[in-house]
Amino acid sequence: MFSLLKKEIATFFSSIIGYIVIIVFLLANSLFMWVFPGSLNILDNGYASIDPLFNIAPWIFLFLVPAVTMRLFSEEKRTGTIETLLTKPLSDLQIIMAKYLAGLLLVLFSLLPTLIYYASVYFFLGDHNIDTGGTWGSYIGLFFLSSIYVAIGLFASSLSKNQIVSFIIAIILSFFLYLGFESISTFSIWGDFGDVIDKIGINRHYKSMSRGVLDTRDIIYFVSVVALFILFTKTVLQSWKWK
Repeated sequence: MFSLLKKEIATFFSSIIGYIVIIVFLLANSLFMWVFPGSLNILDNGYASIDPLFNIAPWIFLFLVPAVTMRLFSEEKRTGTIETLLTKPLSDLQIIMAKYLAGLLLVLFSLLPTLIYYASVYFFLGDHNIDTGGTWGSYIGLFFLSSIYVAIGLFASSLSKNQIVSFIIAIILSFFLYLGFESISTFSIWGDFGDVIDKIGINRHYKSMSRGVLDTRDIIYFVSVVALFILFTKTVLQSWKWK
């Protein structure tokens, strides 16, 4: 499993895709947070917070994570190496987890340089009044959000040989899970049941963590959704063995 994990990470960084993902993520966040005027600009806001990062990042990851994950299984199917992969002394779950962890690590690599934003706000303001606890809670929330995006992208990649199709499916599923249930829950026909529907979506749980509140229920939610999409991917992978 670890040899496959190392192979996937090496593949990311031996091609331009890994570097593009990290550069685009950092560049887009930097422009909105430090250059473009508006409510997301830290200098315009005039207070010690990097909250704009946690408002922008979910939308940027909505496109970048599918770009990372779209090749994980699609490329194997297109080139015919999926059969070879499935004959290796690895269980389906080990293969899936190796690819999942590789995608998640690349996302983590893109998050680490954003600590420069935190250091900039902390050291450039003499009173050091940035909410450190809330910031770290927000980072944890963003990591959990990314973990779901990667799981969805991995599942989408297992559905098609075409990477573009996998990319589009991942974006649609991620967007719907992020905001779709929240939007549906606002319909008056649901009544009190609307709150239950809202809890199915990602945004409610992400907002809770972004406030620095690490609620066990939110953590269970994120882990459960990741496990669900890994199970979906395992089911698709097993179906290929019968073709």
